Amino acid sequence: MKAILYNAARAVVHPQKISNQICSGGVGAAVLSKNGNIYTGVCIDTDCSLGMCAERNAISSMITKGEFEIKMVVAVDKKGNVLPPCGACREFMMQLKNSKDTEVLVDNNGMLVKLADLMPYSYS
Repeated sequence: MKAILYNAARAVVHPQKISNQICSGGVGAAVLSKNGNIYTGVCIDTDCSLGMCAERNAISSMITKGEFEIKMVVAVDKKGNVLPPCGACREFMMQLKNSKDTEVLVDNNGMLVKLADLMPYSYS
């Protein structure tokens, strides 16, 4: 499943300039819901830092479809490097239902880490 998610995340990476202040697609993410569905998203970067990470965009797509639990998440950059989620994404995921056991791919060697281990002192 790691490879399927990796490929899904990599498939949506298409860096592009949207305007003088916004670019997107430099990072792609894929989340596997507890129901077995895959949702993808890309980062949106803005000059004023109001953008959104690829992981949160993928999760937003999942929530839009009425799903609220993640089994696994993968994010990759334009070179195919796996990127662990930033602190904001980690906290966002921790506040979802039954999130402590969410598996996060953290490197290109296939290492999976539980979200609770990445966020031992979360707000939730």
